[in-house]
Parts: sequence; structure tokens; C-alpha cells
Amino acid sequence: MTKNILLYLILISCLLTACTPSGDKQANTENTTDIPKLLDRPSELAGVEWDKMQSAYQNCKVSIAKKPDAHDKYIKLAEVFMHEARVTGEHGHYYPAALEVLNRVLDKNVDNKDIRFNAMLYKASVMLSQHEFAEAKSLCIEAIKINPYNAQLYGTFVDALVELGEYDKAVLMADKMVSIRPDIRSYARISYLREIHGDLDGAIEAMTLAAESGYPGLEQTAWAILTLGELYEKNNEPDKAKMAYEQILKERENYPFAIAALGKLELNEERYPAAEVLLQKAANIIPEVGYYCDLAYLYKATDRPDKFKSTVDEILVMLQDDVDSGHNMNLEYADLYLNLIQDTDMASKYAEKEYAKRPKNIDVNKMMAEILLAKNDTSAAQPYLDYIKTVKQNTPKTNEAQERLSMDI
Repeated sequence: MTKNILLYLILISCLLTACTPSGDKQANTENTTDIPKLLDRPSELAGVEWDKMQSAYQNCKVSIAKKPDAHDKYIKLAEVFMHEARVTGEHGHYYPAALEVLNRVLDKNVDNKDIRFNAMLYKASVMLSQHEFAEAKSLCIEAIKINPYNAQLYGTFVDALVELGEYDKAVLMADKMVSIRPDIRSYARISYLREIHGDLDGAIEAMTLAAESGYPGLEQTAWAILTLGELYEKNNEPDKAKMAYEQILKERENYPFAIAALGKLELNEERYPAAEVLLQKAANIIPEVGYYCDLAYLYKATDRPDKFKSTVDEILVMLQDDVDSGHNMNLEYADLYLNLIQDTDMASKYAEKEYAKRPKNIDVNKMMAEILLAKNDTSAAQPYLDYIKTVKQNTPKTNEAQERLSMDI
């Protein structure tokens, strides 16, 4: 589910600092010309933060030119690329770019444990973004052997375990994360785990803590408030959700996810003209597939078949671009074919592929059930529905003994 994927992408905090040039060696252009590019941002997303990203990128390039084995600068470049992927939505460019510079460090088998740890941590984060959850989990396990006291690593581990449907283990990792650093990232993980297990009130409580612990205007704070608004929607409190989205835009102007969320509220209330303006505004800022899906729903509801078809065609192109850049988009394809194109056979094809990869994930089971119910095959859907019910009823304890945090996970 897109929201799940985006949560762990946004809440990974990259502490970006300027990479100052080091050494007095003559610049080696051969080592910098193949560094992935920093793309221009849309004008709506420009500002002081963008200036810092450009400065960090350029300073890292200069440092690498003077000292090609400045592995810490490759780590900083990865931070820049990951940050820009989240802000601009240019996932197809920035996540492969981050992998490229991180692999330059990992392939060298660098002796510095801190640098190698960070390279593993960030690569695990990118693997999450590309929906390669088993590989992300493996990287987390290896990184914990180097540093078992890093809260951000446990957050990434939680995300991988959640996506693989290993919820009890995810709770233990979240417990460990909170014990190391109770902050916006750890509260957000606790919130999501509570939501999965059916405790919506507890999820709202934890996400409120996450939002309140963030610095106003920062991207990760905006995402925490956005997720809080989505929880209010699920709790049938659209007015509170609207207030949350409007709060974001007061603190971070032109934040496209908040604009689109307001548009989705209008869409749900069948206020189509207002919804279209907001969704199109968000889509004009960043190329987020979810915005186009909502627009396609709107065009279908307002009986505009040409606009509907052209938008669906555009979504298919965007999904293929993601696949070409290394993303696993099975669940997104399944959702598209089920709910927009209404081709249950194609939806089944993609959902079954994803179920084979992670049969314990609750969202994958929901998709399997929805497809079978759309086919009027209630008996075949029942095992998936039973599994979903079991997950929601199995509320795990969060005070398990820490010795269960063994590395045989």
C-alpha cells in the first residue's frame, strides 16, 4: 500500500551536513564526472533547504575529486539523493543514484566500521523504497552486528519486518528503537504497528506524539502530521484530518502530499471541481502515482472517459518507469487493475506474484481477498480474510524480554 511505502521513506532522517573539501590533491575529474546528477527542483519546492542540498552535493563532488577514496562523502551524497527522492518524487532517478554511490563504498569493503555501517543502513532504506524487503532485512541484520545501538537502524528493521508480515518481531524491534531514542521516528513506528493490530485510538495517540516531537516545517514532521490526518480519516474524523493537512501547509508551503490529501477529502465528499484543482496542483509539483490514481477516479466519477483513459495510460507509464529503475510494483499494479481498470484476472496475476514473496503481509492478504470477492469467490477469499482477522486480534505485548532480540530473526 502506497501509504505504508511512503511512511518509511519520509521518516528516515538524514542529518545532512555540508561536505567540505579535504586534502590538497589536484582535482580528479575522472572520479566526479560519473557521479549521478542532482536534478533541478520544481520552483514550488525551492527554498533554503534546496540551497543546502545543492551546496552539500557540490562540496561532496569537490572532495571526491581531490580524494577519490573519501568514502564518507559518498555516504553524504546518498543522503542527499534519498532526501531529494522523497521531496521531489523523482524516485526513478534518485534511488538508483543512491544505490550507485553506496555500492562504491560497500564494494570496496571499507575498513572504517562507521562508514560501512551507514552504507548498509542507507542501502537497506533504499531497498525498502524499491520494495525489496527481504534484502532490506538481511542488510539490517548485518548492520546490527556492527552497531547494535543505532535507533535509526532499528526503525528500518521495523519497516522491513512489517512489510514481510513479521509483526511480532517488528514490535520487538520497535521496542528496542524506543528504548534507544524515543523520537518522531520511533513514535511513528509504534503508531503504525498499533494500526495494523486494530488499535486505531492507540495509533492516533502515538502519531500525535510523533508530530509534536518534530520541528515545525521539516519534511519528516510534515509527513508525521500527514499520517496523523490519514488516521483521523480512518477514524471517521474528516474535520480533524482537514485541520492537520492545513497545519502542514502553514508550516511547509506547497507540500504536495498535504495538497493532495485535501483534494482526496474533497473527492470523498463528491466535491469534484475543488478536488480536481487540488489534485492537479499536487500532480504539477511532483509525479506521484497516487495523485494520478485519484484523478482517474475523479474522471471516472464525472463521466469523462477520454481523460480517464489518458490518465490510466499515464499511470501505466509511470509504473513501468518505476519497474525499469528497480522497483517492485506488483501491489500497485494489482490495485490499478482491480479498482480502476477492473480487470480482475490481471489484478490476480500481480497480487499472486506479491503473495508468493510475502504471504504474511496484511496488505497483500487484503488485496488477495478483495480480488476474489470481486470475482464473487467468497470461499477462496475466506482464508485471507481469516488471516487479516487473526493479525488484528493478535495484539502483541511490547515489554518482551530483550534477550529475544536475537540475530537469528
